[in-house]
Amino acid sequence: MATWFFEPGHTAAMFCARHMMVTYVRGHFKNVSGSLVFDPENPGQSSAEVTIDAGTIWTGQPQRDAHLRSADFLDVENHPRITFKGNQVEVAGARDYILRGALTIRGVSREVELNVSYLGQWLTPWWEEEGGKWVDKGPKVRAGFVAKTRINRHDFGVSWNDVVDKGGVVVGNTIDITIDAEAILERQDDGAREAKLDAGASAAKQGANV
Repeated sequence: MATWFFEPGHTAAMFCARHMMVTYVRGHFKNVSGSLVFDPENPGQSSAEVTIDAGTIWTGQPQRDAHLRSADFLDVENHPRITFKGNQVEVAGARDYILRGALTIRGVSREVELNVSYLGQWLTPWWEEEGGKWVDKGPKVRAGFVAKTRINRHDFGVSWNDVVDKGGVVVGNTIDITIDAEAILERQDDGAREAKLDAGASAAKQGANV
């Protein structure tokens, strides 16, 4: 199996919540980090750990963002991180998987299902900053994923609300979450690498014999 890390500059978590009974508010978190064990030839053995900096929440309205960071919602002062850890994988399609694991918000953990789509991988340039200069350390393999889930915010103690006319509420209970992730290949175990080389050599030999 191969080990990857999520590249924070190109990984983000987005959310969508009903507002005032009529429309939706959307926002996102940056500073999403974590690690992944994944091989597209053996996805059932995958696992992932993700950490989100709750304080980076952004909806485009500073007053609302401050309220969302407060104890009424995420209580960032006491719970600065949102985490997910999962290793139960069900293969749902050629590149689609269901990843089950524990999502923790405000210190409350609940099992959730992430519907994950694998977008493929590519050998790409890679630079790292050293002494104020960018140094070419590439190329490195990048892989892309989109993960989606839906939660009830009250399950995690995020329960603030207010009422509007005719019994409506300010904030809906259901939150849709989408994670766009770009993972960088960190290492691949020798067994998996040798298996791929053997498979490639076997395919080449068969082609030559046709």
